[in-house]
Amino acid sequence: MSKMGTGVFWGILLIIIGLSLIIKVVFNVDFPIFKILIAFFFIYLGLKILFGHSFRTYNSSNSEHTVIFGERVFLKPEPGKEYNVIFGKAVFDWQHFRPDSLDNQRIDVKVNTVFGSSEMLLPPDMQVRIDASAAFGEARMPNGNTASFGNTSYFVDSATANGRLNVRADVVFGSFQAR
Repeated sequence: MSKMGTGVFWGILLIIIGLSLIIKVVFNVDFPIFKILIAFFFIYLGLKILFGHSFRTYNSSNSEHTVIFGERVFLKPEPGKEYNVIFGKAVFDWQHFRPDSLDNQRIDVKVNTVFGSSEMLLPPDMQVRIDASAAFGEARMPNGNTASFGNTSYFVDSATANGRLNVRADVVFGSFQAR
């Protein structure tokens, strides 16, 4: 265990013990504190085993496109890339994006949101197609279409189209919103 992780764990543990003592004395409510502490210890141990030494970021070769337990803003879509948002929040602020070439460049991206939130701000002068799929979550399109369990699509053809943005969005127990 790392020092920071252990310190945070023991700090939270002592706070919980203190709060339970205050609630017990002031409100005369008895908590099964020992059982709760054992449950928190097993949850902490399980998360440590699952995610390794650090809860902050997910360390892999694809980490620049993955958000876990955090927040991130993406300013430029990268063709063919897959963006993952897991227990976090991502803002895809692509409203000021312009393709490098003017030959109607096509950009395909995939956004996966699991137990998190994704917000996409769309460029006004590009053709945009979004195909979203949701399971126990929400996918909300700019035209008001939503999906909580199933599929929805959105397409806009700009008169001054400088390219085409194709987005495939999958949402599980989370939220995806395009504006």
